[in-house]
Amino acid sequence: MTRSPFRVAGISVALAISVAACSGDASETATAATPKNVIFFLGDGMGLTTMTAARIYAVGEDGELTMDTLPETAFIKTFSNDAQVTDSAPSMSAYMTGVKMNNEVLSMSSDTVAIDPIADANGNKLGNNCGAANGKPATTLLELAKAKGWSAGVVSTTRITHATPAATYSHICHRDLENDIAAALVPGGNGFNTALGAAGIDVVLGGGRQFFTLPKDGGKRADGRDLIIELKAKNYAYASNAAEFNALDAGKTERLIGLFTTSHMSYDLDRDAAKEPSLAEMTTKAMEVLAKNSKGYFLMVEGGRIDHALHETTAKKALQDTVAFDNAIKAAIAKAKVTDPELKNTLVVVTADHDHTLVLNGYAKRTGKTAANSPGVLGLVKNYVTGATEKDLDGAPYSIIGFGNGENRTQASRATMVGLDETSTGANTYHQEAVVRMAAGSETHGGTDVFLGAVGQGADGFLGTLDNTRVFSLIKNATGL
Repeated sequence: MTRSPFRVAGISVALAISVAACSGDASETATAATPKNVIFFLGDGMGLTTMTAARIYAVGEDGELTMDTLPETAFIKTFSNDAQVTDSAPSMSAYMTGVKMNNEVLSMSSDTVAIDPIADANGNKLGNNCGAANGKPATTLLELAKAKGWSAGVVSTTRITHATPAATYSHICHRDLENDIAAALVPGGNGFNTALGAAGIDVVLGGGRQFFTLPKDGGKRADGRDLIIELKAKNYAYASNAAEFNALDAGKTERLIGLFTTSHMSYDLDRDAAKEPSLAEMTTKAMEVLAKNSKGYFLMVEGGRIDHALHETTAKKALQDTVAFDNAIKAAIAKAKVTDPELKNTLVVVTADHDHTLVLNGYAKRTGKTAANSPGVLGLVKNYVTGATEKDLDGAPYSIIGFGNGENRTQASRATMVGLDETSTGANTYHQEAVVRMAAGSETHGGTDVFLGAVGQGADGFLGTLDNTRVFSLIKNATGL
């Protein structure tokens, strides 16, 4: 098969020219050498503009992130079964199962209806209201890996019961049922997902301790169960902070759960390294534990707080978390190459579940990377010829980064913003301005296609524009799952 690369909007896309490719089947044909290890990276909410802004933020306009160096690339369509703009649950589920499903549904058949959980007067989720006949479970890649005798791991900077990680190991009609989702992880317990095999998932690292513990311990479980105690009884090593995590000997650890925060883990800008490991550290530790299985492993790694910062319209937090996500990709590839230098037995896939409404405004001059003396892409739009600060029709400056909707929208003339400066726009907590005003933290997802990059054995099947459900079959067939 002859492949010819060309560039579209700064992304390398490959054309496959063959009769088989015209039939749509060539890219899903199993390769001669089957990868033993699959690492699936998901940047939650990491749209193309967020990737671009993060690149400029970290290394300047002409620099490269690790994601930029992946040799095989594609565009991914993200719409869900019932919505033009997806939420994380059906989009990640589409990657994991190959099935289009409705918004808020996790790894179920396409006819499953998302039913809000039973809640008390304070909005606390009390119980599962899905209904026994409401859809059927859709098998995930992680479950297929476990059925093949591989090890499996899930790593996230969100609550481990949040939509993206939950889509790999649970089946439920609504993503907010996080107590039930947590129970799916406990081998032999009530609500355990038996499709994970008798031993369950081998490595689970992230936040969300509240859904594993009782109210007396700051948790939200109303069923009297302490799932951490139950997991320890199933021979899981447990870490609640960075010190305990760092002290673990991966060579002597067969199964591992780390729950480092009550809810989501901290933004990377705010992370205390003495309390919370980085995404890169969690990823490489997970690989060390999983690699002891000679049959192979499937590892899902989510940079989940990119999405949350974008909902807040705090761009600096989102860009730093994107860089932390990229650092995890870099660390994982380097670690994989120690034992598999040419990645002949490893497939790495990097993508996003959806984008956001972040945009890059104006004809801004090049800024270079963000540094102590320069806000870079977080600064104001300046004329690329004269360097003078550009003004809008009201005579006020405006920032390079903006949002289609969000909480910071001037309700009158922007003339009141004449004093806007780069000290403000470059701050960690600055909320970039939006066109449409929303409640605090309620900026929405966007519906634009997202990036996918791949490297390793079987990566050459990822090319062109693909539906997110197609990614499932490409991984499944490339690996022989």
